[in-house]
Amino acid sequence: MDISGVNTGIVLDHIQPGKSLKIYELLHLDKVDCTVAVIQNASSTKYGAKDIIKIDGKIDLNFDVLGYIDPNITVNIVEDGKLVKKVHMSVPETLTNVLTCKNPRCITSCEQGIDQIFHLVDPEKKVYRCAYCDAEYKRED
Repeated sequence: MDISGVNTGIVLDHIQPGKSLKIYELLHLDKVDCTVAVIQNASSTKYGAKDIIKIDGKIDLNFDVLGYIDPNITVNIVEDGKLVKKVHMSVPETLTNVLTCKNPRCITSCEQGIDQIFHLVDPEKKVYRCAYCDAEYKRED
């Protein structure tokens, strides 16, 4: 299958297979005014298989979402058909409005407009805790 390259935009590469649709949803890529291609289960010499998202246009990305979903993602910034910057993700220390606290007694459950803030407490297991009620949230692999 041939998917054309990006002239000016972003290529999210080395996404864990099956995670691209979650990234598409969390980054609200359905609301952008540019072409977006989601490629699933592409062959990869390094990982065997990978997903790729190509965005043909300049948009702001929430790197925390990318690092949370898959810290192995590579963000390639392309301008005029040439790679100008490559960014490697890492597990973010703080997540704001990425997760939703599931504790019904948390202030975020009853007060509208409060940011959902989570802090990383165990980088190895990717465990986060709510900044308000200390509820634990572990990333599902």
